[in-house]
Amino acid sequence: MSGRVESIFVTGQGGAAMERVDAIEALKGKGFKGDRYCARRGYWTGIDECQVTLIAGEDLDAITEQLGVAVKDGEHRRNLVTREIALISLAGQLFQIGEAVFGFDRPRPPCAYIASLTERRMTKALWNRGGICARVVRAGVVRPGDAIEIVDAAAPELGGGPPDWNMR
Repeated sequence: MSGRVESIFVTGQGGAAMERVDAIEALKGKGFKGDRYCARRGYWTGIDECQVTLIAGEDLDAITEQLGVAVKDGEHRRNLVTREIALISLAGQLFQIGEAVFGFDRPRPPCAYIASLTERRMTKALWNRGGICARVVRAGVVRPGDAIEIVDAAAPELGGGPPDWNMR
């Protein structure tokens, strides 16, 4: 089972427009360097934050086709747009993207705040298609085109045993 990263989005400030980037550094236990949640400046900081968020490109396609809601250029407010992988299949797993390793945290449902930044139908459009949250377990650079692959949690470079990556 593997997929790939289609695009990467970050923003340095809560509420600011998401920007597409060609590469991003994942910082262990923090998130993407330069992103609002890594910098502790996101809307949900201290309440319900995610280090990194992923959303399926196939879901974004369906939202646009079925509902006419624009979700292509960062309006979804997620960091990584993926292809060819069911994100929920990553539950309970460690997975590598580029040089970095991530641990599944939880599904990421949309909230009403996203509608205030984009369009009123966005929350409903993303319902059951909001993606997932992940934690950075090993630092490294991520780029569009990088594969998403399950890795062995017992690998020595990841601590040799079940880490606390899935603990909240």
